[in-house]
Amino acid sequence: MAGEQPDRIAPDPSVLTGGPSVPSETFVGRSADAGSGWIAVAGWSGFLAVLVGAFGAHGLPDFLESRYDLAPDLLAKRLDQFDVGVRYHLGHSLALLALALAASGGIVRGGRLTGWVLGLLLAGIVLFSGSLYVLVLSDTPRWGAVTPLGGVLWLVAWGLIATAYRRRSP
Repeated sequence: MAGEQPDRIAPDPSVLTGGPSVPSETFVGRSADAGSGWIAVAGWSGFLAVLVGAFGAHGLPDFLESRYDLAPDLLAKRLDQFDVGVRYHLGHSLALLALALAASGGIVRGGRLTGWVLGLLLAGIVLFSGSLYVLVLSDTPRWGAVTPLGGVLWLVAWGLIATAYRRRSP
């Protein structure tokens, strides 16, 4: 009819997957239009990575020099540690986004395994990158003991992705 808006038609995920659309399952205790909440989490994580990276590039050297009497080689080491945290933070934010979009679009099943992988990626960001940020900002090297825990969580997440895909491949 004239003046009426046609209903929006959502794309059929089977076009992308080559098969029938898969109903979403529970996603870490929530009904999963799985990706939508995780897409927002990934967006905020990426936002924070860019924000922290900008601080690291433009304000961190002055911040550290004004608070700590660091030898030039130690200052360079701290700046590098911070940069590593930012790079891994942003990279894993993109992985979160890709998996959340894939779950939301029906490309991967939005079930418990996907929820676990997304949770492990996020926890890895908090532990790995977060511990490096705290280590550098507080000049407390003990925080370096937490960093590998985040790395282990990422290894588990990537391993789950690899084995889940392998099992579903022809």
